[in-house]
Amino acid sequence: MTQPLQGTDRTAARATPALALLLDVDGPIASPVTRDVKPDIIADMVALASAGIPVIFNTGRSDAFISEQVMEPMIAAGMPADTVIHAICEKGAVWFSYTAGGPGPIHVDHELAVPKAYGDDIRRLVAEDYSAHMFFDETKRAMVSVEQHLDVASQDYLAEQKLFDADALDIMGRHGLNAAILDHHAPESDDTGDYRLDPTIISTDIESVRLGKDLGASRAVELLAAQGITPLSWRTVGDSRTDYAMADWLHHNDHDVKHVDVRPADGVPVKPYTILTAADLELADDVIHDDAGGAFLRSWREALSI
Repeated sequence: MTQPLQGTDRTAARATPALALLLDVDGPIASPVTRDVKPDIIADMVALASAGIPVIFNTGRSDAFISEQVMEPMIAAGMPADTVIHAICEKGAVWFSYTAGGPGPIHVDHELAVPKAYGDDIRRLVAEDYSAHMFFDETKRAMVSVEQHLDVASQDYLAEQKLFDADALDIMGRHGLNAAILDHHAPESDDTGDYRLDPTIISTDIESVRLGKDLGASRAVELLAAQGITPLSWRTVGDSRTDYAMADWLHHNDHDVKHVDVRPADGVPVKPYTILTAADLELADDVIHDDAGGAFLRSWREALSI
């Protein structure tokens, strides 16, 4: 173990940490099966953050989900009083910070919110036609999201999701709003719009096109800058192609970054920065999601002798 830093050395190290971690939550941190976070992952995040490594969540999840599944377990695990964790939720529309004393103010960019009348119609749609497979997420403040019930088989949910997405897109048109399904080109469409549907393996998020993991990365840098913190390097972690936007933004803005893909079977794109997978830790191809995310957290903790 390295000797603990003292005085001005400790202050300098916290102002320019060797790493900052920008973490998607569903997949890399929280299990997509159980939706909770393993105690070992909580312990490693607390240890890294306590040592001055910024740990920032960049997620489509709500602040309520982060508070319950991440913040409360980290506090219970003994997070030090002077440690600050930032959580950027709903892909940049909502953000807050927390300490061992609990959460600070919740910030919401209301200009990025889906119109309430549309959200009300989606709530009714789910209740009337899709409640056997999914539920309406009442905790979202800007996005509209539906999610798979835990007791529903994945293949059954994904089949029903396609029908829901088509209905949700149709309702968008009835409200006079322009939208498209992410990575889906509609015939005779120029793919321009104000909103998009982003289907994942356990949910569909309906959101402003201005939201994204790149916006979250921008907010993360701003939050650290307000603390006087400039990391020497970043590690972004995600489980989908859209999560690469974190590293894209950081690289484009001249930050040193490596991206970890914990579900590379979706396809690893060519990027101008290093991409890491479980294979780089000499793990088997079937080590994915939070098993891979946890392995990387532990590897960084060990490399930094924390």
